[in-house]
Amino acid sequence: MMDAGSRDLHPPIEADAGGQLDLGDGHVMAWEACGRPDGVPVVFLHGGPGTGVEPAHRRFFDPRIWRAVLFDQRGCGRSTPHGETQANTTDHLVADIERLRRHLGIERWAVFGGSWGSTLALAYATTHPDRVTALMLRGIFLGTDAEVAWFLHDMGRFFPEAHAAFLAHLPVSARADPLAGYLPLLMDPDPRVHAPAARAWSGYETACATLRPPPPAAFTGASPATLDRGALAVARLEAHYFAHRCFLAARPLLDRIAGDERVRGLPVHIAQGRYDVICPPDAAHRLAATLGERAVLEIIPDAGHSAFEPGTRRALVQAADRFGRQLARGGRA
Repeated sequence: MMDAGSRDLHPPIEADAGGQLDLGDGHVMAWEACGRPDGVPVVFLHGGPGTGVEPAHRRFFDPRIWRAVLFDQRGCGRSTPHGETQANTTDHLVADIERLRRHLGIERWAVFGGSWGSTLALAYATTHPDRVTALMLRGIFLGTDAEVAWFLHDMGRFFPEAHAAFLAHLPVSARADPLAGYLPLLMDPDPRVHAPAARAWSGYETACATLRPPPPAAFTGASPATLDRGALAVARLEAHYFAHRCFLAARPLLDRIAGDERVRGLPVHIAQGRYDVICPPDAAHRLAATLGERAVLEIIPDAGHSAFEPGTRRALVQAADRFGRQLARGGRA
């Protein structure tokens, strides 16, 4: 087990349960679980839309305390069909979380999510507040038009070379509206069309994700085919969700939270990188103010967007350890 003073990731752990859950609409969810079979339930919501679960995600949760459930969202990771945008909306994903909870016989659980995972966590909590015991969030994204415009245009003010490469994949006539330019390329069934577009889109995001430059792809250990497969899901699903205003425009998350005392009564810990360029800290600040006194906003002074930057991962593990101990004692987190 980790040194309590370090509050860093817990040691690697294997999943001890898992399966495939038929969601209808042609989608099948891949899920897994680890930790104590009788532990405090928590569900992990990955980012993107489009990334997927990695073994390292299990390490946010102390296996002596938690029963951690992780799953790949529609179109992501090991879920099938890969990169599928049909029947893939925020409401579908919220319903999938609830279907998985019922499938596993869990009454209530904590929800842990970062970036798009924070969006989905808030959408789930505002739809099923009585099923949530606590929220642990990172890199807040509220799914607003302004945040999407920031990603597509203004993020490049901090990473101009990455933004230039992002636009360079498009003809000059399409660069004023990169989302409209990328959508037909990413949705094209021909890999000769969608694969290079997906690499350009995901490369832009990866370049902006950390305070320090990420390692070159050659040092990740993943094969080019694996990298291309992951890039396609991220790029295609992000473009799909952005084009549909994240399916949240009719019911903005902050309005939903402000109107629901049950959500504002939940214990919430938000870890936000000070230099998060993908999801700037003002969204986390507005979220904390809307949630009220039970929400703790922790600004990580030396971090960008990634959950695995040292300060952010320590803050998340510390919050999970604290909430887990409190919930294990039968009290409120």
